[in-house]
Amino acid sequence: MFFISSSFAQNKYYIYFKDKGITANQSLNKFSIKYQEALENLSERSIERRIKNMGEEKIITYEDLPIQQHYINDLITLGIKIENRLTWFNSVTAYLDESRENILLTLPFIDRIEPVRVFKFKKEEIIPTNYLVKESSSQDQINYGSSFTHLNLSNIPQVHAKGINGNGIIIGILDSGFKWKEHESLINANVIDEYDFIFKDSITSNQAGDQSNQHDHGTVVFSVIGGYKDSVLIGAAFGSSFILAKTEDMRSETHVEEDNYAAALIWMESLGVDITTSSLGYSEFDDSVFSYKYSDMNGKTTIVTKAAELAFQRGVVTISAAGNEGNTSWFRIVAPADGFNTIGVGAVNQNNILASFSSRGPSFDGRTKPEVVAQGVSVFSASAFSFNAYGYANGTSLSTPIAAGVASLLLSAHPHLKNTQVRNILIETADNSSSPNDEKGYGLISAKKAISFPNLEEINNQYKIHKIFFNDIGVESNSVKFNYSTNGKDYSPQAMTFDGSMKFITEIPLLTNGQMVDVFFTYKDSVGNEQREPSNNTTYKFKYGELNVYHNLSVPVPYDYGILSQNYPNPFNNKTIIKFKSALVEPAEIIIIDAIGQKVKTLFKGLTKSGENFVQWDGITDLGPTASSGVYLYILKIGGKKYGKKMILLR
Repeated sequence: MFFISSSFAQNKYYIYFKDKGITANQSLNKFSIKYQEALENLSERSIERRIKNMGEEKIITYEDLPIQQHYINDLITLGIKIENRLTWFNSVTAYLDESRENILLTLPFIDRIEPVRVFKFKKEEIIPTNYLVKESSSQDQINYGSSFTHLNLSNIPQVHAKGINGNGIIIGILDSGFKWKEHESLINANVIDEYDFIFKDSITSNQAGDQSNQHDHGTVVFSVIGGYKDSVLIGAAFGSSFILAKTEDMRSETHVEEDNYAAALIWMESLGVDITTSSLGYSEFDDSVFSYKYSDMNGKTTIVTKAAELAFQRGVVTISAAGNEGNTSWFRIVAPADGFNTIGVGAVNQNNILASFSSRGPSFDGRTKPEVVAQGVSVFSASAFSFNAYGYANGTSLSTPIAAGVASLLLSAHPHLKNTQVRNILIETADNSSSPNDEKGYGLISAKKAISFPNLEEINNQYKIHKIFFNDIGVESNSVKFNYSTNGKDYSPQAMTFDGSMKFITEIPLLTNGQMVDVFFTYKDSVGNEQREPSNNTTYKFKYGELNVYHNLSVPVPYDYGILSQNYPNPFNNKTIIKFKSALVEPAEIIIIDAIGQKVKTLFKGLTKSGENFVQWDGITDLGPTASSGVYLYILKIGGKKYGKKMILLR
């Protein structure tokens, strides 16, 4: 080995290694040194969360195995300074010039080298104010001050009134920095760890070398979710604990590096975080040569999206801002909100009207985005300007911590929930879940609806159902019944047990896996009136043996992932055939959009037949002209869901 010196301009790169001592397709030995090292890198809290969500036998995957230390040592010997170690990607990042890059590519253990994308940081407008007004009602146990409006839109005060404040939940916040030790609303927050991924230390507030406004944005975001100052500002989940990551370098106007985000997620996950929230989306780039395109917003291309999805696979609820691109030429969602499981959050005003700046969906592959919305216009928050400064701010950066706060309240109320259940409940209980669209997704998020939505717990192959009721005049605890049916007609009532606090629980009788179960609840309020939930003679539904409960959303059909076929032929010239499956006769629509997201053809809109359906496209657009050569996306909308695939037209 020899030392590489350089005086040329350097850029940041991912250096990917070929293996981890074993390859990705080799089975893991639980007793191997590698496996044990991966386990030792996780906190007890992280292991517990993984066991709950992944199962005890699957908590370590190839991605978790440590990077070969002798590979890193060889790079250091060559004079390479390692910036971030990205275990999940078997990669490190470092600054290289072209000569260093070329030499590294000759090393036998290097798989490839790719540039780290650099993004433009867009901060929201903060409107300072010195006049604080109490807006909460006399019925509230907490004096919310000017934070009442944005919290009340998502029914958060009603949940706080039950004593649910996020206690027991760890939230990780990725942002520009946090002046939390020097603001009255944050100084008492339970911050259990923090790290600066720019300067590689534990200082997340401004320090020597930072821009003066470096920690402003993160302070605003943190206060919306975790602040607490009586009569002034209350955070959505003020009882939670927090892990803070300073990931965005604001010394340059265009210097937000995606590897810091990925490194922060890996770090947070290892510490046992339950929820991560980031209000900085990645879409506009410092160098157009290395830019992503809307076609890359497909849930599987950007590093930040891949990192968020890997965190989700490990049981973390991942939440991200949809972006503020609604008034720009980009218009669409930004990474990592394009992730398959990451909850993208859009913004509305206090009247639940979409903010014009809020990025729209769908993802490039046709999935509904954003998932939910919360207030992101005139949100009251702390300001880093001084110890007791506050202001109003606009942006999906503000709606996102509200949504993350709701997720924390839900998980705090029902700590047995898996992250897949949390995601399903937040979407199911949003106010537009029966007719989702590409502007507000499934709609306005509601803490009250989410926490009162029935949910399942599995213990040793036995299932329990949990239910919390919100009733202003109270519930007679001995009157609550769980009514279930396996044929949709004949219902069996079963008494539920009150836990002495707020929750009713009962064991579900042993049924056959896959059996559809219809459910409703009945009880008497404190004045003797009979009540039913859901109240409109509909039912909740679930498949026995599965954990998700449905009401407005459709229960997935068995061939969910094969419902839409790849067109044939593909590529095509004159015509192509698209096949899809339907479980019953139901409304459906197939549209075709081009590479920039513009609809060019409505190919089918009507009732399907039960079973296999097919349609044909001859390349003619709705406006009459023949479509030009290129990549197109065809999207099937059916059963409240969307499915999409790409096809290529060659002229």
